Amino acid sequence: MNKDEYKKLVTKHSPKEPRLKNILVAFFVGGTVGFIGEFLIFILQESFGMSVSLAGIWTCLIIIGASSLLTALGFFDNWVSKCKCGLIIPTTGFAHSVTSSALDYKKDGLITGLGSNFFKLAGSVILYGIISSFILVIVRVVIGG
Repeated sequence: MNKDEYKKLVTKHSPKEPRLKNILVAFFVGGTVGFIGEFLIFILQESFGMSVSLAGIWTCLIIIGASSLLTALGFFDNWVSKCKCGLIIPTTGFAHSVTSSALDYKKDGLITGLGSNFFKLAGSVILYGIISSFILVIVRVVIGG
């Protein structure tokens, strides 16, 4: 059996993904996370008299902390498997990936475990984010002046 025949066989017997359901779940869960973020900003502004930008910073910190804590407690992976991409918006997804990497290698010690592998998964996101930002700035300078 060659590679093409094998690929056809695997495709034939693989379960079909319910894409419309996944899209709707991601839409509503992502919207709920966004709503919670906006609600936190509102609460921080009204209760503590913070400016919009300061409340936004605190909201990001709260969401990052909650995502990391829920990952460490083992809840976040289960929720992601049910909610798909709606829960892995950039802030929560990045916090989850960093915390997961740290937990996977904590048994190897602080330096060779945590320190060496902390950004293992998130490192590629950082790298390509910096590279794409650099390229877009060059394009903007050349085209937009």
